[in-house]
This record gives sequence, structure tokens and C-alpha cells, in this order.
Amino acid sequence: MGQMTIYLDPETEQKLKAFLEGSNISKSKWIASLIREQTSREWPEKIKRLAGAWNDFPEAEELRKDLAPDFFREPL
Repeated sequence: MGQMTIYLDPETEQKLKAFLEGSNISKSKWIASLIREQTSREWPEKIKRLAGAWNDFPEAEELRKDLAPDFFREPL
């Protein structure tokens, strides 16, 4: 298991302590979980569960129906 030292300014350290207070998780475990989360190549489970949460969201065509037609664009 690798070890590293990080340096935090007093304000950040206080925020970390306050955040973890009463959580029964060490600073090291929390930082490791944060690194895993931030380097993951998959959506977090809580985001995956949002799929389909807005059944009444309109389609793009419906959102654009009141917009003026787009300007003519010259081909490249």
C-alpha cells in the first residue's frame, strides 16, 4: 500500500475535519475514495439511477418549435 503526504492550509484542514466528524471514516480512506471516484471511467451509481427520472421532459423538436428557422449556412 502506497503512502503519501499532503499539505493542507488550515481552512481546508478544518473543513475536512468538520466533514468527517462523526462519520467513522479516516482521512486516508476518505481521500482514497475521492481519488477512486474522480478517476473512475463509469458514471457513479447515484447518477445511473437518475436515468428516466424526468419522464415528462420534452423532446428536442418540441423545445425548438417556437424558435425562428436557422440561418442559411454555406457549405465548407
